[in-house]
Amino acid sequence: PALGLFLFTIARDPLRIIILIAGAFFWLVSLLLSSLIWFIAVKASDPRDELLQKGLLIFGVMFSVLLQEAFRFLYYKLLRKAIEGLVALSEDGCSPISIQQMAYVAGVGFGLMSGAFSMINLLADALGPGTVGIHGDSQLYFLTSAFMTMVLIFLHTFWGILFFHGCEHRCWWEIMAVVVMHLAVSGSTFCNPLYVGSLVPSYLLMAAAAAWAYLLSGGSAQNLRRFLLCKS
Repeated sequence: PALGLFLFTIARDPLRIIILIAGAFFWLVSLLLSSLIWFIAVKASDPRDELLQKGLLIFGVMFSVLLQEAFRFLYYKLLRKAIEGLVALSEDGCSPISIQQMAYVAGVGFGLMSGAFSMINLLADALGPGTVGIHGDSQLYFLTSAFMTMVLIFLHTFWGILFFHGCEHRCWWEIMAVVVMHLAVSGSTFCNPLYVGSLVPSYLLMAAAAAWAYLLSGGSAQNLRRFLLCKS
């Protein structure tokens, strides 16, 4: 599904590809900074204290979420400046891409890079040693991880739309809603290996975020019905 989003809505437009790559880069920088801070915290603590190490892991995840959203805000500010430059260079005084389209493409960029790193972690675990579920744990680790990766890609896409809309209209509660949803989804992963505790809430939040983003983008029930019935 994520590849379909890229091929059908982004790949044909060079400007959208640039925005997507830049968004992926911003997410990558946020991950680098949060990983560096978590690495320093772990090295500076007692590795034999399991409770402390678990607390540092929770802190690292929450800090990473906040840093990602901070970089999403920085990317919004950068794209806002870019729109002003595109308007100044255009002959008709209009930008070739709207802020709503930028929000969508930037969200896809964040999501694809997040999914790519999730896939790399899975491949690293697949190298072994051992067999999934050999100690009585769930054997659905790779399958559920794939579904979790997919939902995160879509959530980042919808969060991008919601976040940019909140910044554009100064609706700070929309930005806070994105941050809270991001924290909730990331926090739900601590329920694993009880995968129902992470997948079900994440997909419910994805459905809610999708409907919200659709309405903020100008969608309506009538437009959705026309699309499903293939009517112009």
